[in-house]
Amino acid sequence: MSARLTGLAGLAVLLFAWAGPLPGLVPRSFAAHMTLHMLVVGTAAPLLAVALAPRLAITSALALPIAVSLLDFLVVWGWHAPALHHASRSMPLALMLEQASFFGVSLLVWLVALSGRGLGNAALGGAMALFFTSMHMTLLGALLGLAPRPLYAGHHGGHAESWLGLSPLADQQLGGVVMLAIGGAVYLIGGLILLGRVLRRAPA
Repeated sequence: MSARLTGLAGLAVLLFAWAGPLPGLVPRSFAAHMTLHMLVVGTAAPLLAVALAPRLAITSALALPIAVSLLDFLVVWGWHAPALHHASRSMPLALMLEQASFFGVSLLVWLVALSGRGLGNAALGGAMALFFTSMHMTLLGALLGLAPRPLYAGHHGGHAESWLGLSPLADQQLGGVVMLAIGGAVYLIGGLILLGRVLRRAPA
């Protein structure tokens, strides 16, 4: 797929995520909220980065990839703290800020990772950034999926069931699975591809 088509696909996913039905389901469903999150950071951002990275000349050793991956960690885990999570599911402005920050840091991680083009420390640092992001998303997804009780109460409109007829706990568990299946997997695969390029180009 050409860079232009890849970029258009990324924009289409982003448009569906933000203008489709998912934002309207966020107040009542954790799984819908997580699906929205993963479409933005696990699908749209990497597609757009693949299209944009060849046009950039980001050169760094390990400092920049480490910095952006730590920033991503702080943003993702910060928005999953109860107070900010409640705000993002209760107030449209907070949801807009959350989604913009998710997209911004995720796109930055992918751009820094991919702009090394398989060369030296830059590509190795990019792989490390993607591996670290995969690890913390996997950990968060596991915590959400294995929690014995709902961690975010009061978001089901007074109903016993949420989106898809699930109980609050099952809805949260589904959200954790979505994070593991998309977030953890996509970043892990990206890191492995970059690491493979580095190893293939390493001198014998």
